[in-house]
Amino acid sequence: MNAIDKIYTKRPYYGIPRMTRELREGNLTVNHKRVYRLMKIMGIEAVRPKRNLSIPDSTNEVYPYLLDNIIVNHPNHVWGVDITYVSIKGNWLYLFAVLDWYSRYILAWELSDTLSVDFCCEALKRALTINVPDIHNSDQGSHFTSGEYTGILKQYPQIKISMDHKGRCFDNIFTERLWRTIKYEEVYLKEYSSPRDARESLTEYLKFYNEQRFHQALKYKTPSEIYFKKSVKSF
Repeated sequence: MNAIDKIYTKRPYYGIPRMTRELREGNLTVNHKRVYRLMKIMGIEAVRPKRNLSIPDSTNEVYPYLLDNIIVNHPNHVWGVDITYVSIKGNWLYLFAVLDWYSRYILAWELSDTLSVDFCCEALKRALTINVPDIHNSDQGSHFTSGEYTGILKQYPQIKISMDHKGRCFDNIFTERLWRTIKYEEVYLKEYSSPRDARESLTEYLKFYNEQRFHQALKYKTPSEIYFKKSVKSF
């Protein structure tokens, strides 16, 4: 599954046949039935780089996508959130992050060994102690449509809730790019031996990402520099 995750992060448009071929090119003995089974377990499919975490609960409210034709032009204009997998020896952890789209600053993140919504809620609460966004964007997954999660957002009347179109892989493009950066610069270079090891290493890397990593899109400034230079607390 780790090999599939690496290929999928790089080429989310790969379906079963091309994924199988790519794995074989990497000298892995697999057939399309096994690849199908593993991708199903991981909840991924071609052209839709979302995990099965993205399947909504039919009883939860889904909000419209508000970012069509929007130019994000200041910190806290749009926050994007998502969950991704992080492999550790013999298992998986789940990484959640709150990202300011304008500055690429990670306001809060959390790592969990379960898919309970609690770890997402805790990270969101921490982010909201820093500032409040105009728009909060997520996919339509059950975590983000849950009453526990949206209930936190509803405590701030100024926040507009936005959710990706179903099946659209680029509505949350900045957060998807964040996952690719984290995986290629950190996760794929390490072999975490335990949840503690993963948390310690990710803590160090994400601090580097926010405070020291220069971004070409930010004219070679850091996310922290852009976020705190231009951000004014709105509550």
